Amino acid sequence: MRLGIIKEVVAMAWDSLKTHKLRSFLTLLGIMIGVMTVIGMVSVIQGLNASFLRELSAAGSDLIMVSKYDAVRMGERTEEERTRKDLTYEDAVAIERECPSVKAVSVDIVANVFADNPVRYGNIKSENTIIIGINEKFPVVYALYLPQEGRFLTGAEVDRTARSCLLGFETAETLFPHTNAIGKEIRVGPEKFNVVGVLSKRGQMFGQSRDNLVAIPITTLMKYFDYDRENIEIAAVPRDHGTLNETIEEITNLLRRRRKVPFNKPNDFSVFTTDALLDLYNQITGAAYMVMIVISSIGLLVGGIGVMNIMLVSVKERTREIGIRKAIGAHSGDILRQFLIEAIVLTGSGGLLGVLLGFLIAIVVKAATPLPAAVSPWSVAIGLTVSVSIGLAFGIFPAQKAARLDPIVSLRYE
Repeated sequence: MRLGIIKEVVAMAWDSLKTHKLRSFLTLLGIMIGVMTVIGMVSVIQGLNASFLRELSAAGSDLIMVSKYDAVRMGERTEEERTRKDLTYEDAVAIERECPSVKAVSVDIVANVFADNPVRYGNIKSENTIIIGINEKFPVVYALYLPQEGRFLTGAEVDRTARSCLLGFETAETLFPHTNAIGKEIRVGPEKFNVVGVLSKRGQMFGQSRDNLVAIPITTLMKYFDYDRENIEIAAVPRDHGTLNETIEEITNLLRRRRKVPFNKPNDFSVFTTDALLDLYNQITGAAYMVMIVISSIGLLVGGIGVMNIMLVSVKERTREIGIRKAIGAHSGDILRQFLIEAIVLTGSGGLLGVLLGFLIAIVVKAATPLPAAVSPWSVAIGLTVSVSIGLAFGIFPAQKAARLDPIVSLRYE
């Protein structure tokens, strides 16, 4: 088919759609909603993926985490998991002391919320502030929470349950908007603490601020505040990248001895790496993608049925036109292509509008919520390809019906 003829057929198809603007818009609405859903949801998921991967990259590929539960398994906890012994601060100390391949061990735990006792400096309060107990090796293991001002907690402060603290960036801005926080005395609940450092700004993750916190020695938290023993978190890094598996084995063997696990019984704890966390995260986002596909498929199916219905109506309305075109020399293939291109133009327009609305959703989500959003080129390509394919699939039957009309019968149609 020559380029000139293609242009002519496309122009005729476009003119036909413009003649029935409202009908055309209502027809492409289903396609538009389906594509918009794909672009909007993918943009949010991709934004979360990028944020999560940045966190894992910053934490390092050699990070080894120890948990009471099988943290990388989806689903409800088993009865055996619920009856396991809690991990302890002493377990973390033993790992660092007795595992030769371990470079450093971080241990932390979060205090239970006490809304009636916020963090204060004089008459200024910091609301919803997380109180976290950590040890001095926390920045060595994670390399994430580094002081912007002052210093980090020391091993001596952890050993003697000192009342020293680090403020998150947001907490420092709230309590000390016009002055330096270092050396100031604040209240954390009923207890007084001396500020020794302010942490660098880290932003939000999954809608949760990572800068509204007060970090104190873990021994101090366990002495003065209420906490859930089952939520203690232990992480370690090996001395050398090549000894990751050896380090995991050393930690596993040590904890089995300390927890008195019989040789013929499985571990009553979990030791895993960031790769395992990434696999779990991919399972979760994979489920989200499946939900997205189902939702968008419904919209696209409804849109496709609407396209077929409108194209069949269009064939009936233009029966005499088809008869005249055939009478003056048009071939069945020309009629087929015209109606097929009309369907493709219709669904392609719906796909394009859906992409633009998807972009708008991503912009609004990023601006109005703490969720990250990033539109990926492949989601745009898939949205447009699917919309055009629907026009091809659902437009072929009406186009064939138009192409097969007898010119004599068509000319007599009233």
